[in-house]
Amino acid sequence: MIASLLNKQKFQRYIDSLKFALYCITHPFDGFWDLTHERRGTYAAANTILILTLIVRVMKLRYTSFIFLNVYWEELNIFLYLASIVFPLSLWVVGNWGLTTLFDGKGRLGQVYMATCYAITPYPLIQFPLMIFSNFVTVDEAEFYAVLSMISLIWAALLMIAAMSQIHEYTMRKTLLFVVFSLFAMLVIIFILMLFFSMITQGIAYFISLGREILFRL
Repeated sequence: MIASLLNKQKFQRYIDSLKFALYCITHPFDGFWDLTHERRGTYAAANTILILTLIVRVMKLRYTSFIFLNVYWEELNIFLYLASIVFPLSLWVVGNWGLTTLFDGKGRLGQVYMATCYAITPYPLIQFPLMIFSNFVTVDEAEFYAVLSMISLIWAALLMIAAMSQIHEYTMRKTLLFVVFSLFAMLVIIFILMLFFSMITQGIAYFISLGREILFRL
């Protein structure tokens, strides 16, 4: 009985935190403050929003009208396609947290991740109906489709800025500055990863060639 009650409470908290995403995208400054400081958000809801975003991205490939999107399936790697979303998001979270930690940022790594996921809520909310809408419009109405699609991206970007401002307790000027710095941090992380994997590849190649040389001499 107690376990059942606890499960119901957890599920209700999950549903409430998922609904709270709608409040965040319409009242960003109050919403993102309450998201972390008042613990109105949950990682489960954040993960759900991210998964829904990935699902919508994949569905767009299949169900968006060919007028707006041409997909060459034989050249498409779905895992790389999904990684092109998850990898930059991960770089953003790590880069932003790493920088702001050094400059009195209040947000923790998990909070940066949660706020980022909540901030991308407009993307699936707009792109899903837009995907369906694309099959009922003509070429002459393509500009309307493009504008709505761009709105979902701009809205998410503005929400992300507001989110970083609230969880780190920065002024808007300082937030914008660290958004730019975070983008540079992402490039630095990519460079370090490329250098790391390059060294590993060269190391493996060296030991393989050394092994072959030993076998040849034996």
